[in-house]
Amino acid sequence: MPENEIVYLKYQNLEDMLKVIIYSAQSMLGVIPMLYHISHNGRHVLFIQTGTVGGVTVHYVIQNEKPAKKFIQLKRLSGEYTFIDNLGTDAQSLYVPILQLDKSTLAFPA
Repeated sequence: MPENEIVYLKYQNLEDMLKVIIYSAQSMLGVIPMLYHISHNGRHVLFIQTGTVGGVTVHYVIQNEKPAKKFIQLKRLSGEYTFIDNLGTDAQSLYVPILQLDKSTLAFPA
């Protein structure tokens, strides 16, 4: 992969993309990628970014509507998720904020 290349991975559904967050949280670094929402070309795109300098991967999924809640509660063991308004206390869950972007330089493929 050439230096500074961006790779886009489009998922069929949000559940599959959220598995990347679970896997990342269980890695040795324990890093949880941020989850972003942006309206892009009339579509609602939810995406996360992984990788480092020299190679970035953007994982994304197209949604029919803007997320109505501020967080996703993501169960570590089952991968089940729920949109919620506030952080919870379930130690077996990850609480992922959905960050609303106004602009991005990313050019999401169709």
